[in-house]
This record gives sequence, C-alpha cells and structure tokens, in this order.
Amino acid sequence: AAFFETLDLDETGLLIADEVLKEIRGRLGFLLRCGLNYLTLDRTAPTLSGGESQRIRLAGQIGCGLVGVVYILDEPSIGLHPRDNTMLLESLCDLRDQGNTVIVVEHDEETMRAADHIVDFGPGPGVRGGYIVAEGSYQNVLKAKESVTGQFLSGKEKIEIPEQRRPLVKKDSIVIKGATHHNLKEITAHIPTKGLICITGVSGSGKSSLVNDILWPVLNKKVNKGKGNPGAHQKVTGLELIDKAIDIDQSPIGRTPRSNPATYVKVFDLIRDLYAKLPDSRMRGYKAGRFSFNVPGGRCEACEGHGANKLEMDFLADVWVPCPVCEGRRFHHETLEIRYKGASIAEVLEMDIQQAIEHFQNVPKILKLLESLHDVGLDYLKLGQPSPTLSGGEAQRVKLARELGKRSTGSTFYLLDEPTTGLHFADVKLLLKVLHHLADAGNTVLVVEHHLDVIKTADWVIDLGPEGGEGGGTILVEGTPEEVAACPWSYTGLALKEQTDLVPAKTVKGKKKQTLTLNNPHLRWQSANTKQKGKSNGDSTQITIRGAGQHNLQNLDLQITRDQMNVFCGPSGSGKTSLAMDTLYAEGQRRYVESLSAYARQFLGQMPKPKFEHIHGLSPAIAIEQKTTGHSPRSTVGTATEIYDYLRVLYARLGTMYCPDCDVPVETQTTDEVIERILAMEAGTKLLILAPVD
Repeated sequence: AAFFETLDLDETGLLIADEVLKEIRGRLGFLLRCGLNYLTLDRTAPTLSGGESQRIRLAGQIGCGLVGVVYILDEPSIGLHPRDNTMLLESLCDLRDQGNTVIVVEHDEETMRAADHIVDFGPGPGVRGGYIVAEGSYQNVLKAKESVTGQFLSGKEKIEIPEQRRPLVKKDSIVIKGATHHNLKEITAHIPTKGLICITGVSGSGKSSLVNDILWPVLNKKVNKGKGNPGAHQKVTGLELIDKAIDIDQSPIGRTPRSNPATYVKVFDLIRDLYAKLPDSRMRGYKAGRFSFNVPGGRCEACEGHGANKLEMDFLADVWVPCPVCEGRRFHHETLEIRYKGASIAEVLEMDIQQAIEHFQNVPKILKLLESLHDVGLDYLKLGQPSPTLSGGEAQRVKLARELGKRSTGSTFYLLDEPTTGLHFADVKLLLKVLHHLADAGNTVLVVEHHLDVIKTADWVIDLGPEGGEGGGTILVEGTPEEVAACPWSYTGLALKEQTDLVPAKTVKGKKKQTLTLNNPHLRWQSANTKQKGKSNGDSTQITIRGAGQHNLQNLDLQITRDQMNVFCGPSGSGKTSLAMDTLYAEGQRRYVESLSAYARQFLGQMPKPKFEHIHGLSPAIAIEQKTTGHSPRSTVGTATEIYDYLRVLYARLGTMYCPDCDVPVETQTTDEVIERILAMEAGTKLLILAPVD
C-alpha cells in the first residue's frame, strides 16, 4: 500500500495508469481496514482461513459503492484477535452508513455492542430453540430473562477462572526447536504435557505455521506412524511422552444423509447388535445388517433407506418427497416388527439423546456412548439426525464425544484449531468442561485460540507476535494466563488484562520489548451506543449524479429521488437514453458485477464504465428494454414469460400417466410390493409375468 501511495509517474504514465492505480489503492485500503495488513498478495487461497476469505470479499463490497443492498455475513470475526475486531466493525458500519442493511450472524460480544438492533434466538439449541427470546437494543437483550445470551452479557452467567491450575513440569514438555517455517524467526517453543495449553497471537503471527505446518505433521508421522511433511525446523523432542495424537477439527462428520451422530460414535452398531439378539430376530434369522438402512435386506428398497425420494426439477431446486412405501421410516415393514421396550429401530433413530439414554438405561455399553454425547451438550440431537444438518461446532463436539467414549490411555495429545468457531458463550462453557476433563485424565490438550474465555482458563499460554506477517513470528511470552496478562508488549496480554476478570501477575516474564496499547472496543462501542447510530454519511434517499458526460450529455448534475417514479422526457436524441441506460443502468450493473467473484464475472461480462465524476446512492439496476423476445415461430408468450417451462416441470413431476387402453394409472412397484400383491390374490388366480431379457 505504501509503495502505490508514493508511486511517482510522469504525465503520460498518469494518463495510462490513473484509473488502475485508483482501483489498486482503494482495494488495498479496504484490505487494511478489514485487519488483513499481514497478508501478501501472492498468498494462495487454499491457505486462507474462512474468516480471512470472508473479510477479503467484504473489502471488495465496501468499495463497490452500491446502496440499498442487504449484506449477510456469517461470523465475520472468526479468526480475529481482539485487537483486530475494531477494524472489522468499522468496515461493517461503513457499509451500513452507505445506505445498506447489514445482517450479521455472530457470537462476538463487541459486534453485539456495535449493533443498532439485535435479534436473539433461543431459548435452547435444536428442537428446544426456534423462538425469538429478545429483540431490540443491546440493553434490551441484557434485561431479557429468557435470553441465555443476555445472561452471559450481563455477567449473571460467566465462564469462571479455575481456582487452581494444573502443576506443569517444564522438563515433561514437547519442544519445537529452531522453527523457521514461513514467518517464524527460528523460535523454540516448549509445550508442557498433561494440561490445557493455548497458542495465541494476532492474525498472521505464526500460530498455524507452528502448530498445523510443523507440530501436527511431526506428530502424525512419528507418533501415529502416518504421513507428514513438516515445515522448516531443527527438531522436535519429547514425543516419547505421548502415545497417540488426534486432530479434532470442525469439518463435517459425514457428507451424506446416511451418516448421523449414532453411526459416527459407533453406538448404532451396538444398537443393531442388540436388536439382532432379540428372540423375534433370532427366530426369523435376522442379523445386525438387517437393521441398517445402508445395505439391502432390512431397509425399504423403494427409497433405498433414505426415507424420501429425490425429484429432479430441472432448472428448479430438487425436491425430496417422503417415500410412499415406508412413509419416511427407512425400513421394510417386517424389520419394524422387531421391537425393544416397545420401540422399533426407526423409532429409536427418532429419539433425541436424552430419550435414548432413558431407553437404553440397562445396556451399559450403549449407555456409555450416549452419555458421552450428553456430556458434550448434544442431548437435544436426534440419534438419526443427518450429518450434513449439523453445524461445525456440533460436528466437533460429536468428534469429542467419540473420543470420550473410548478407553483413555492418559497419554493422548489432542489438537484443536480455534474450537470456539461458531459457538455461543454457553457452548464454549460446555466445550471447556470437556477439554478440562480430557486434561484431568492426564492427556495433553493444545488449542489455537483467540477467545479470551478459553485463554484465561488454560494452564499454559504461548503468545506469538507482536504483529502479523513479517512483523510476527517470535514468542513474546510463555506462562500462565496471569503472567501473560502482566506482559505490556503482548496484545493478548493487554486484552486479558482489560477485558476479563483475570488478575495479572506482579512480575513480567520474557525479554522486554516495545510497550503496546490496545484500543478497548468495550469503551468504544459503549460510547457509540449513546449516539444516534444508523445515520448515513450521504443522503441515501437520493441518487446524486455529478458531471455526467456520456455521449452528448453536457457535464450534467442531477438528483433523482429514490422510491419514486421519475420520468425522463425530451426530443429524440436529447440524452434521455444516454443518462438512463448508458449511465445509470450501465454503472449500476458494473458496480454489481464488480462485487461478484472474478470467476462469476467472466460469465456475465462487464459493461464499459460511463463518463461521470461521481454517482452516489446507486443500487443494482435492471433494464427492461423494447427488444423483440424472439424471432422463431417456436417462441410464444408462454416461453417468453417462462410459464411454459414451469408447466413442463409440473406435468413431468406431478402428472399421472394412464394406460391408453384400459385407463388405469401407471405406477412403479418394488419387488417387495409385487410379491405382497401376488400373495394377497386368491388361490388359483392366473398370472402373466413379464420380465426383460438381457
């Protein structure tokens, strides 16, 4: 950014590069304001976190200059250190002040403080939620009794600091020596075992380089005997202290509706074995596979165990309709006749975890796995809930439950990269309970995290920084959260000191560096709440045009009132179309297309930029022109309005075919249905069976 700001060009160079430099400087400025100053332009997209990718796209939206747009962002603060959150919130407020509506799905307290209006959902997760429990200002949410969010924001509920931290022995540490991967400055990091360890630092400080690119590949290769290609470092010692390494991330536990929490934690295998051992099953010769909806035998073959059939709707979204044979129960009716405590296998899959615990109270092996799901706060999930419908946080907790259900060796190394992503305060509290339970069993739990409530409960913190990119890559301080909070050259320490109830240690650890200051977002947004927010920095009720010079337009200045019908009139060739179509429509389209990805732009094409000095208050534009819709005799009113296309889909997917000779509806039948129909006929009935010949 500094290079392009100070670039000195002659008159010819300026004439060529002026418009290009304006775009480059503007986009670089937006990236800086979104807290992405540590990124390089050649950083490959696959190495970006979800939060970084979202903020890069946000930077492009701020510069497009459109108004009247609804922007929806899903947790834009993901991966952001508390230091960088203020810049992100300022960018969102800029979008709002341009005359747009910004809707943010977020768990971050500072974002809630900055909001003009908050809608809080609850009161619980899953089937226990779905209601609005609080709505209005930040203060309204604080006062709402049913709001779990309000209870945490007001301090009635909070994540407590442990009364006593686990005593860690420094010699029993995994030591990464001479790490130089990416921006790491030949650092040596000590990771004590048998505790909860937290790696912290601002975005781009080298956390992922140290943990994901060096430590995990080494652990996977040398401890798990798997594959690994670690980044540049001298050596890693202390691996004999652990016997297994597990990376628990938020990736989906399954990508098809056939996968569910019960299959992932292996409890469904035990349930199927139980049903196969019931007297009725033994009498009929049923095995455990009979009670699976993934293999032929006991499942409904009409829907192949899905419980629904997919109707492809051509240019419309596909529709799933309940299977008419099994009525959504996924199993053959004979399979459903086998019951345990009055419940069929399909009814068991419809139970939530809490109901299943009560149902299998007397089966210890099943009960243990179900209680592991309960312990991670997922007792509201149904056993058969399809995996694609689970959030990232829920998927991560299912993985944790699977580990809790296994026999602990007491020497396992667990790695979690930003486990609080997508989690509410109450979910973070539950997650910490599970992580501390693993550490209490003698295991080592390493988390890479920005969430202050996680950091303050850790036994040991390693803080990288002080900045991102080339300004980072060094260890600022190692120690307890209290020792980190006492460090004046650590942004993490300053955040712990100013934004939590942690009492800093009296002595400062580490080599003295430059003292830093942290813009306290709490104070900033508290003062913002006392002002009248939502005021646009321009008049969003008008489209303001300055210096329009397209075609024969004579440097026009004009204001057009929004939300009203405006008419341009005048003799032919006087400039009406030049302003309406070639300036307003072209610029509205151009700005909208610019806000899309480069991949999408190549298919849509881009209109040339019209001549004008400034246009403010412009929304995406649609032009309805007087062009003939089609010259072919096949083109009709039905095809032009697309009614004909919808009629074709309707008849193809919902119409009933009739036999032209006997006027009987034609319908498909499964093998089981044909057999049942034959068996229901009277003895002596003559049949004609037609079968295809291969």
